[in-house]
Amino acid sequence: MQSLASQNYPAEKFEVIYVNDSSSDDSHHKLFNAQKPNNFKVLSVADGVQGRAFKKKAVNYGIENSRGNIIVTTDADCVHKKNWLRKMVSGFNPMTAFISGPVSFTSDEKLFSKIQALEFAGLILTGAGLIGLGKATICNGANLAFRKKIFNELNGYRDQFHLSSGEDELLMQRIASETDYLVRFCCDQDAVVYTKPNLNLSDFFQQRNRWASKGLFYKNRLLIIRLIFIYLFYLSIIAQIFLSIFFSKLYLVTFIFCIILKFLVEYKIISKGADFIFKRELLRYFLVAEIFQMLYLPLAGIGGIIGKFKWKDRKLNR
Repeated sequence: MQSLASQNYPAEKFEVIYVNDSSSDDSHHKLFNAQKPNNFKVLSVADGVQGRAFKKKAVNYGIENSRGNIIVTTDADCVHKKNWLRKMVSGFNPMTAFISGPVSFTSDEKLFSKIQALEFAGLILTGAGLIGLGKATICNGANLAFRKKIFNELNGYRDQFHLSSGEDELLMQRIASETDYLVRFCCDQDAVVYTKPNLNLSDFFQQRNRWASKGLFYKNRLLIIRLIFIYLFYLSIIAQIFLSIFFSKLYLVTFIFCIILKFLVEYKIISKGADFIFKRELLRYFLVAEIFQMLYLPLAGIGGIIGKFKWKDRKLNR
């Protein structure tokens, strides 16, 4: 709340809407009773909302009660620099309908936090690169901006309420494929939004299972095929280890080739984010993060296909 109240932007030109979706801690009480600017308000979704797309329904409720022409979404556990809002909305021109912003995990002295910060930076940078290539694929709801008019013309999230996740990526992909408007990435350090990494492996896998659960429901069938091939590549890396042990040493050669190729390509991508969305010193953990990624992605893919995961205090099916 303090970071949003400190935004370097005219208070009369923006409003901050917190949406309480059956929060189980004391955050609603704190926000509702806190001294806050006049352009801040706290809303609550009606209790007993059925279905599975809880976050979509909460965000949609906030949009329905908003007055602005541009919607900016973020998460309640995020912290923002004072020029964040100014930088995010400055990227809009008459032909721009959606802007994806950078998100960074803060890292403490724990190795797991450092690995998450580096691996997550790779996802954000990959999403930025794909947007730059005109192939908008992934983004993060902790830092997005889009035109309310276009959102309403596409009927918002109404065709997504059968999915628990994906309000960010699915909307971006629809705008990119179904309209003549542009999707852009805000590549500005002041626009970086900061959030904490997962505390443990269980929370990490629940998050990644949730993210993976929407992949098979992208409308772009070619994109789904590409994602399947990427997943098969990660499975093949694990498979080649066992094949080299039990069948032929030739698989060890192909394994080393795949590893080197993966490391070189991904290091080139992630090094672009040094001093932008993560501290350069984190690059020393690159190899550890790569090995961790190779181990968790096949499991997260299976978890996404099964479609059962826990988000906050809710057990959800896809």
